[in-house]
Amino acid sequence: MANQRVLIVDDEPDIRELLELTLMRMGLDTLSVPDLKSAIRQIDQHAYDLCLTDMRLPDGNGLELVKYIQHKRPDTPVAMITAHGNMELAIDSLKAGAFDFVSKPVEIERLRALVNQALKISNTPSSQASPAQAVPTMVGESEAMTHLQSKIRKLARSQAPVFIQGESGTGKELVARQIHALGPRAEGPFVPVNCGAIPSELMESEFFGHKKGAFTGASEDKAGFFQAANNGTLFLDEVADLPLAMQVKLLRSIQEKKIRSIGSQQETDVDVRILSATHKNLDALVASGEFRQDLFYRINVINLPVPALRERTSDIPLLCQRILIRIAESYELAPARLDKSAENALMNYPFPGNVRELENILERAYTLCEDDRIGLRDLQLDQTPAAAISGANGNGNGERYARPSDMNLEDYLMEVEREVVEQALEETRWNRTAAAKRLGITFRALRYRLKKLGLD
Repeated sequence: MANQRVLIVDDEPDIRELLELTLMRMGLDTLSVPDLKSAIRQIDQHAYDLCLTDMRLPDGNGLELVKYIQHKRPDTPVAMITAHGNMELAIDSLKAGAFDFVSKPVEIERLRALVNQALKISNTPSSQASPAQAVPTMVGESEAMTHLQSKIRKLARSQAPVFIQGESGTGKELVARQIHALGPRAEGPFVPVNCGAIPSELMESEFFGHKKGAFTGASEDKAGFFQAANNGTLFLDEVADLPLAMQVKLLRSIQEKKIRSIGSQQETDVDVRILSATHKNLDALVASGEFRQDLFYRINVINLPVPALRERTSDIPLLCQRILIRIAESYELAPARLDKSAENALMNYPFPGNVRELENILERAYTLCEDDRIGLRDLQLDQTPAAAISGANGNGNGERYARPSDMNLEDYLMEVEREVVEQALEETRWNRTAAAKRLGITFRALRYRLKKLGLD
């Protein structure tokens, strides 16, 4: 950290002295100036690893400086110093391109954490990938994907909350993982949370943790999602499903950067970057009163739309190639390839389920194809779960495989498939070749299903 330089911009001598002393103890070189004009002169003449600026300056404001540095030296992170409780100005600074913000009176530990995070990226040009990136990237070379990747790289260098918006199956969690992996928190934890899968009565405990004896059944201390994500990233998937009562508590934790476990009398500081996503229209939910407007503004500082697959059809051949290779490797079988008719059909298919639906279609086609070649017939683009179940029943009345109310569709279909395959194996005394013939599928298709169902 030696020889790294920080520019401090504040018109209050006491604040400048406090910041200089704190940063010097961290082994940093500092230079402080009292106004916007002096700061711009320094930026023109010298390169800095970080700039700390007050929002209100005698001859302008910090937002002007943020925008100037974004244009003049885009690889220099800027942190904003705002008045306590002025969240609107803090959010404005993040939207303008500030790395992060700290409120007055300045908390020393919070300042040190912010500086450490900023200096991790100050000498890494935005065009370079982080060595900590160990996550699959979004596949595609279309204009829409090129634009998305550019936005991801830029947002990774900020601490601003990002709201990732897109249809189901577009890869919103993958986008969140990339933002985390390319940023200064890459070495910290990435904690994904499906907000729609947590029972409302357990939500507070899951997010904030609890102390032993806080309620019946709390036999030991338990850390929540915020503690687990400390110094890393918390990804709130399907954030629209949070109940209103939890939205209030979440908002306070995000704004104050503090949490209180159930049963605890004290608050705990947390350093977490918030990324969130949903396939629902949050604007409409805010208008109807189902989602708090203040929380919406707090998590939606920067909106990042993820394109639907039908908006980037030129990426489908490359996606198919990658998916088929992954399927083959996972089942230790030879890879298959699409013939022209199958590829054309996929290029013209609307994909309401996006990339996730493409993966399911190719996985099914892989089990049905002959000679490692997937044709149009193997895709079965018009097949629905209901039709498949009816065929499995043999009588079409749906009585044999009525889905239990507590079982999700995916587990239900797996159970149907397992019973049909087991029956065929029992009827042929576990002769796989004969069982495959009885089921009307290839031997390889049966081998794949046995492995998937855990029957091999």
